Amino acid sequence: MDCWIRQYLTPHTHTHRTRSGSESNTGKTGATDFNLRKGIASMASPDELLEAVDLHCYSNNRAHHTDEVDTERLVLRRGQPFTLTVKCRTQPLQHLIEQLTLVLHVGKDSGTGIKVSGSEARSDKWRLSVQPAQRELLVTVSSPASAPIGLYRMDVVLHSQGGQVLQQIPAGHFYLLFNPWCKDDPVFLPDEEMLQEYILNETGLLYQGSWENIHAVPWNFGQFERDIVDVCFEILDNSLSALKDPGADSLQRSDPVYVSRVVTAMINANDDKGVLLGRWSGDYSGGTSPTRWTGSVPVLRQWSRSGGERVRYGQCWVFTGVACTVLRCLGIPTRCITNYSSAHDTDGNLQVDRYYSETLESLPDKRNDMIWNYHCWVESWMARRDLPAGFDGWQVLDPTPQERSDGIYCCGPCPVKAIKEGNIDLKYDASFIFAEVNADLVCWIVDKKGSCSQTALQCHQVGRSISTKSVHGDKREDVTQHYKYPEGSAMEREVYAKAGLKNSVLNSIEKSLQIGIKHVQAVNGSDFDIYVEVSNKSFEDKDIGLTIVAKTVTYNGIQLQECHRKTSAFSVKASNAKKEVLRLKYEHYGQHLSEHHLIRITALLEQKGRGEVILHERNISLSTPQLAVKIIGEPVVSRKLTAQITFVNPLPITLSEGVFTIEGAGLTDMQEIQSPKEIKPGQEVTVSVSFKPTKPGLRKLLVDFDTNKLRDVKGCASVIVRGKNM
Repeated sequence: MDCWIRQYLTPHTHTHRTRSGSESNTGKTGATDFNLRKGIASMASPDELLEAVDLHCYSNNRAHHTDEVDTERLVLRRGQPFTLTVKCRTQPLQHLIEQLTLVLHVGKDSGTGIKVSGSEARSDKWRLSVQPAQRELLVTVSSPASAPIGLYRMDVVLHSQGGQVLQQIPAGHFYLLFNPWCKDDPVFLPDEEMLQEYILNETGLLYQGSWENIHAVPWNFGQFERDIVDVCFEILDNSLSALKDPGADSLQRSDPVYVSRVVTAMINANDDKGVLLGRWSGDYSGGTSPTRWTGSVPVLRQWSRSGGERVRYGQCWVFTGVACTVLRCLGIPTRCITNYSSAHDTDGNLQVDRYYSETLESLPDKRNDMIWNYHCWVESWMARRDLPAGFDGWQVLDPTPQERSDGIYCCGPCPVKAIKEGNIDLKYDASFIFAEVNADLVCWIVDKKGSCSQTALQCHQVGRSISTKSVHGDKREDVTQHYKYPEGSAMEREVYAKAGLKNSVLNSIEKSLQIGIKHVQAVNGSDFDIYVEVSNKSFEDKDIGLTIVAKTVTYNGIQLQECHRKTSAFSVKASNAKKEVLRLKYEHYGQHLSEHHLIRITALLEQKGRGEVILHERNISLSTPQLAVKIIGEPVVSRKLTAQITFVNPLPITLSEGVFTIEGAGLTDMQEIQSPKEIKPGQEVTVSVSFKPTKPGLRKLLVDFDTNKLRDVKGCASVIVRGKNM
């Protein structure tokens, strides 16, 4: 499809000046006088030579891997040429061709002006070449790989030999993005499979659950959906730095380090006109529960349409999914990461402390250190020219507001290599991220007098099963080895020493009494058993007391309610072991569960007569059956399809206030469908929703189901959509 920008001229008698300076009427438009003796042409109306500009939106966008963004507007990637056609009213002459230039403006209002001419030969500058073709000029424009990203306004200008402007016509606007296909761009990624996944894939998987019960949640990034590119630049324009100094901010957008850091600050709304407000309390009145979001597009559109009012509510995977959308849309290769048993170290001592009373009641810690059952962030691919050599590649960026960095809630970019090597002084926020995957967990018992005794030091419990979606389909890739050396290895200890981690693995002595916690498959709505095994590694029998407590928790470590407890006393023979069973029934935990479906088991062992205590914990992620999604009809662009969604109530209680939410990039905007008023235990409910696909290719329809007592039930269906003419 051609994108024409026309300069409309008044179709009347045109007045122009002769060489003597007197005025005369030609009686027609566009007359040209030739002076054959001198071999030059003089224009009777030189300002009428240029008539219109064709931006070749479809072909340019296709060449720049942006045709999914738009085919009616020009969307380009820097460091790569694009073509324009300038239509002329008469056949142009060579000396006029050489006097054709472009004037670009980037930034708000008039912005920064850039003159582009054919005389510039340097690759780090804007440049153009012009070829005549009858009454058209074929213009090839090359942008430098260091050009600021943003919205550019473009004019075509014709100069006289003396430099005077003879004619200037508007040539429209274009967006310029980072270019991971360009070897001179800091975001260059020389792997086509990775580019397909980390730039062009509009759907993906986020990982939740626990490190021993990992489950994938589909997410619709939708970075190429209608108007999302506009929203992404609107986010940058509303950052604190852009509002303070728009000109300086616009120029700094040439640097992916700067842009990605701005994005992490703007995805949360803690300091600025950011996108999402986080909430972890369980009360989501006045907004949307974080578990109901199935993609980034509704979040971004709601923020934009409300004039920048923060969207309620997000948690770490929502912040991560939205950040991934924005960064991929801007052209920075990005993937989502989940770190299981993720430490939140508030004071920078690389240690997380938990305090308990003698009856295993949790006691507040003034430092508010926590271990999240899982935590999500993104990695973006870029060169780090601001750091010493060796730190290019994947960079951690965390948009979830946890701690301030340079005075605002943002985190990164920090090289993954810096985390693995213990270089915690490198920017940005390496110390905080290092603790997330390496901190020690120390548990303390506080007696009635306030004295503390250390009961557990867990040095390898933090930073487990670090996961991302594979480039090879919907498989999980474990990237823990990118963040950490093998546990117990000499390199791991060397890194700990470099980072200053007071790790007691080096001089710890294996205790004669040990605790292990196991459980069968735990399904929400069912009863299940938990096995606590006490092992006696010594050569003498030991009398012990054992307390087992089950508490519901949120995924970020907040303890909610004790739901069951068991206390027992027994003897464990030398070199032997004994199991205790705690049976958890739905009636124990059902009404206390958070939307994250997590239960924490804490076991406290005390050897009688010795006063020695040992504590061990384990989080259990309850499984919830998925929705069944069936597509009915022939998947063709603009042809009606029907999705049939089936849910079976797995709980022994009646559910109400059920809402199905569906969306899918290239398939449908977000839709909501109410379920029947009540869904009894074991009852099957089926709803249908219709939509018309808007884009061809492999697409995914994502579905969420929430009720008053059960949330975060997911389902998805893959759809291969054909084009209309295929």
